[in-house]
Amino acid sequence: MSSVELFFEGNYDEERSVITHAKIRRALRDASNPMDLDENIFIQNFRLSKQAFLDVLTDIDDKLKPIKSQQSIPNILKLAAVLKFFAQGSYQLSVGNDFNIGMAQPTVSVILSELLSILERHICPKGIQFNYTQEEERRAKIYFFEKSRIPNVVGAIDGTHIKIIGPNKDLQHVYYNRKGYYSINAMLVCDHLMYIRCVNAKHPGSSHDASVWNMSQLKVKLEASYRKGRTNFRILGDGGYPLSPYLITPYRNVEESSLQANFNKKHAHGRNIIERTIGVLKCRFRCLLQARELHYPAKKATKIFNVCAALHNICVKYRLENPEAIEEESENVLGNHDMLDDSAMFTEGSRIRDSIARFMQTE
Repeated sequence: MSSVELFFEGNYDEERSVITHAKIRRALRDASNPMDLDENIFIQNFRLSKQAFLDVLTDIDDKLKPIKSQQSIPNILKLAAVLKFFAQGSYQLSVGNDFNIGMAQPTVSVILSELLSILERHICPKGIQFNYTQEEERRAKIYFFEKSRIPNVVGAIDGTHIKIIGPNKDLQHVYYNRKGYYSINAMLVCDHLMYIRCVNAKHPGSSHDASVWNMSQLKVKLEASYRKGRTNFRILGDGGYPLSPYLITPYRNVEESSLQANFNKKHAHGRNIIERTIGVLKCRFRCLLQARELHYPAKKATKIFNVCAALHNICVKYRLENPEAIEEESENVLGNHDMLDDSAMFTEGSRIRDSIARFMQTE
């Protein structure tokens, strides 16, 4: 047999293998139903319970592309593929080869693009809200006071970096962070239940937490509320944020055993919940882990983060067990960020913090 014949025989075998593989995938896909899985295995694979999964599917079902033929992928498998990708944080190829899904990598990619925008548009606005009922606010204040002895606290704030692939050369310096990789800097606020109340994931990795905060709508909202007379509503942040009456931060450069050191210790006890929330979020949806790296541009990475935050809240709502949080190196760069804010707000925040610190000392 000539070398030419061998060449064409090789191509033919490869083409036949691809066709056979596709048929097997389709047969597996047609026969599969994620709802047949045991509940615990279902949660391990997709992070949501079956009921939570069906609720999300109901919310978006009529927004997805209509099924036009027998070869069309059912919406239940589309959502399963996307959740599987979020959960395992692996590449799309391994998601597609999953025997409960049975899709080629390009198919998973198309489905992810289709569902991301729909999920962000329909589950994020109602799933992530900085609105507390009177009972939620009361319970949050009790929790944070017991933990920190700081009154009127309803939540805690922090930033976390989500690793992405290097952007275009003209943007690389903007997304290159202090830790030495490309990222987006995502701001989160959580309450006492580890429920995410606010997300802002649209800023590049070189942005400092204080800058993200100062450009956020939450800062505008809390300051406007304070100026209108609501002085009993505040959150806790680390030293990377500017002090104000509605955002209480620790003292800097304190002496051991001092009044300020005592305040900082108790402040850290209250603020710890946001660090745990971020750890649980990233462990639940491992595509967000630094070790994984999202192979997408910043805008798509932002959508993925937003959707994962909303899905995390659904898990909290359904009281699903939290995975063991994975600790990542915290980003806590101190600086003179207080002066980035209104000096009057800083002065009033300092007065309130000093008053609370003195109260703690008398207990």
